[in-house]
Amino acid sequence: MLYSLIVKPIPEILAENRFIILFDGLCGFCDSCVDFVIRHDARGDFKFASLQSELGQRLLQHFSFPTNYFESQVLIENGKVFRFSTASLRIAKKLGGGWPLLYVFIFLPRVIRDGAYRYFANHRYQWFGRSESCRIPSSEIQSRFIE
Repeated sequence: MLYSLIVKPIPEILAENRFIILFDGLCGFCDSCVDFVIRHDARGDFKFASLQSELGQRLLQHFSFPTNYFESQVLIENGKVFRFSTASLRIAKKLGGGWPLLYVFIFLPRVIRDGAYRYFANHRYQWFGRSESCRIPSSEIQSRFIE
């Protein structure tokens, strides 16, 4: 495939995509969250890549994360990185409907928010399952995935 020979530089990818969500492509809950964001992001602001993908791995390295970092989704917003509860709340703030109201929880101490996030994240495979491979986006939503 010609694409594999042409690799866009990370600064170019970041310039073209203001909001990138890196998600655990093996996590059933994470896949559901991607679908949820796509349904509620009417403007199509968010773009997606799995943490396990080639691009996800390059972005992790670019932002000095280990390539086996799968403990949280990562939001890259205008070149800045957010993770754990802050990423989730910043995503909710950009969605349609009443979801931006959840952003009020940003005022809770981060240690409390992130503690709850980490507890959930540590049990997500147990509660929602784990896939053997990353999802392949359907043709209807293919354009929302960077890679």
